[in-house]
Amino acid sequence: KPHHSDPWHSRGYLPHFDPGEIVQSITFHLGDALPRSVIKKWKIELEHLEDDDARILLFERVEKYLDKGYGECYLRDGRIAEMVQNALLNFDGSRYKLISWVIMPNHVHLLLKPIEENSISDIIHSIKSFTAQEANKILDRQGKFWQEDYFDRYIRNYDHFISAVNYIENNPVKARLCRSKCDWEFSSAYIE
Repeated sequence: KPHHSDPWHSRGYLPHFDPGEIVQSITFHLGDALPRSVIKKWKIELEHLEDDDARILLFERVEKYLDKGYGECYLRDGRIAEMVQNALLNFDGSRYKLISWVIMPNHVHLLLKPIEENSISDIIHSIKSFTAQEANKILDRQGKFWQEDYFDRYIRNYDHFISAVNYIENNPVKARLCRSKCDWEFSSAYIE
């Protein structure tokens, strides 16, 4: 069961679907990786579309933009990427089932299923809060680390599930950061 009586909620930026124990694809990014003004502009451009179509198109635009590597790309630092990965793995099996993940230079992709009363919004808040504090310590910096919001899409069927896993694990290859998904160290696809 979700914490919210209505599984749809928003903090005024993006709509979120938090229906409980359903597999979700989630993307969150560094604070400087994608300006809010760009998202606002895209949302206006997509206003004429049905809600689901607009969300899908917005998500696709965000993915392409993030893969260009804008911003400081703090997650390119192995110390930061490893800390974020360890934080993700820490609650795998207790708060959520982590199915697939990749830590890119300026964003993170996850495929997970909440366990019991744990909501997606609480899970993401916890991950981002802890990792932001730790990253700022490691980098000896202050200020916002992550963008406040995140993108989520619930997985509709088996084909969508397979597509999401493939997208997540192949993201470093698509962004030309490595030749094979097995080469990207901070990913569920990594093979030592």
